[in-house]
Amino acid sequence: MKVLHFYKSYYPDGVGGVEKVIHQICESCIEYGIESEVLTLTSKGDISDVMVDGHQVYRCKTNMTLASTPFSFSVLWRFYQLAKSVDIIHLHFPYPFADLTLFLTMTKKPVVITYHSDIVKQQYFLRLYRPLKHYMMNKAKYIVATSPNYLRTSSVLSKYNNKVNIIPIAINEADYPVDPITLGKWKRKVGDEFFLFVGVLRYYKGLHILLEAAQGKPYPIVIIGAGPIEHELKLQTKRLGLKNVTFVGGVSNSCKAAIFSLCRAVVFPSHLRSEAFGITLLEGAMFGKPLISSEIGTGTSYINIHNETGYVVAPSDPHAFGQAMDKLWFDDKKAQELGMQARLRYEKYFQVDGMAQSYVNLYNQCKVDN
Repeated sequence: MKVLHFYKSYYPDGVGGVEKVIHQICESCIEYGIESEVLTLTSKGDISDVMVDGHQVYRCKTNMTLASTPFSFSVLWRFYQLAKSVDIIHLHFPYPFADLTLFLTMTKKPVVITYHSDIVKQQYFLRLYRPLKHYMMNKAKYIVATSPNYLRTSSVLSKYNNKVNIIPIAINEADYPVDPITLGKWKRKVGDEFFLFVGVLRYYKGLHILLEAAQGKPYPIVIIGAGPIEHELKLQTKRLGLKNVTFVGGVSNSCKAAIFSLCRAVVFPSHLRSEAFGITLLEGAMFGKPLISSEIGTGTSYINIHNETGYVVAPSDPHAFGQAMDKLWFDDKKAQELGMQARLRYEKYFQVDGMAQSYVNLYNQCKVDN
């Protein structure tokens, strides 16, 4: 069976959360006889097609970007041609141009949608887009929510409850090898007792809250990642006089694995529903680290269970976030217990084989229904 994924960015250009999920689905479904292809856009000069870890990636040039949505003229014909030779179209929401492409090309192939997040920021654009969004949702054979929490709290998903399946995102531990040399290098740089944040530095990640919570604290905080508000966050760090916060920028996967293994706990202060799942929390759980996150009604609180795998606090509350960090810093036994429970939850609910089997079952059911 052949499946075509379509999203606005992908490897090797894009390495965000949705891209990681698509990659994991493509990789893990191979052993079940699923041949995956990815159609994506790129703003870089090289638009040649590439192979990524055994699956084909087709790239089209981005012609313009509107409301954070890249558009491409050439992708319409490319999608139309590729759709002819596949069994399933797999879209990843939100990406309005994918919906427009589906509408304009009038493909008859069954459609699966993984619903990663509500549209939170672009409210004016959302009003214009709403009819197309509902067209796409109605056309889909099945919609995947990545956690029961998101299904329960999304006003959009509730309208299509009869076709929604819950398939949690999973990560493969084999993709996170810890190299002793790399581990030693980072231990010399950042030590082995610190709070860790990993992610793209975006507005909804709540890092301004973390920095406020860090004031007057005795423990170090390491921030991995780069992004559009990096300069703003560094200015805030300077303004607050924080000497316990270190920005290390983007790092390789091997470096990230080493830093995860060194940290005391993982902090994830995202305060808006744009943070739909929180793969960083899942990575922290896989490494057996206690977690701190905010209650925003999304998958973050499906990974991190309050008082079981870590602490879940009110969003946009630096004081509450700081108190949670204090608890983990000053209570070794509690931190170890929560970390062990986080690891057990990862093993029980977030294994790659389970995610792959669920998607394969969904693809097969699409063919039967069609």
